Amino acid sequence: MSARLVFATSNAHKVSELEAILAPAWEGFESGCVARMSDFDVASPVEDGISFEENSLIKARALARATGLAAIADDSGITVDVLGGAPGIFSARWAGSHGDDAANLRLLIDQLSDVPDRHRGAAFVSAAVLVTPEGREFVERGEVRGTLTRSPRGEGGFGYDPIFVPEGFEVTTAQMSAEQKNAISHRGIAFRALMPRIVEYLRG
Repeated sequence: MSARLVFATSNAHKVSELEAILAPAWEGFESGCVARMSDFDVASPVEDGISFEENSLIKARALARATGLAAIADDSGITVDVLGGAPGIFSARWAGSHGDDAANLRLLIDQLSDVPDRHRGAAFVSAAVLVTPEGREFVERGEVRGTLTRSPRGEGGFGYDPIFVPEGFEVTTAQMSAEQKNAISHRGIAFRALMPRIVEYLRG
């Protein structure tokens, strides 16, 4: 089977997570049914939406048009209570440069340095979408509540994982195994909800 789906992201960390989360969706289908954005000479669109859902759809629509394949995308980030929901959709470029995880993390830690523990609530949010070449669109949202530590802990994950402790846990998502994180993550919740639509499309 030639590729029928493409991941609308150039973030290698996200691709790895998506492949692990969506592995059950590929059961029964030939390998090679899923491609990566890097397999195509396609420029990333400008993500100028005002919500995670809008930015996900911008990416997926652009890639579906450019490749003729169904596109899977997500937009995700961290929302901090005392910052009124920021960084939100600006999570990946909070410190100015897109994708500079270390700088983004340092800036957020500094901004929250005087915030007491009882007010350090936050959430990881993800909006996952599937857009088909025919123009059908499906959107699912995942959210995980937690609290923020004062310094990084753990070597796994990426982004803000080293300071995020999900509710019900005592470790950050950077201290979890990939399997543990995917089982409870915002991205995992969103894409598992989207999975029936993905399987339906592949079987169609």
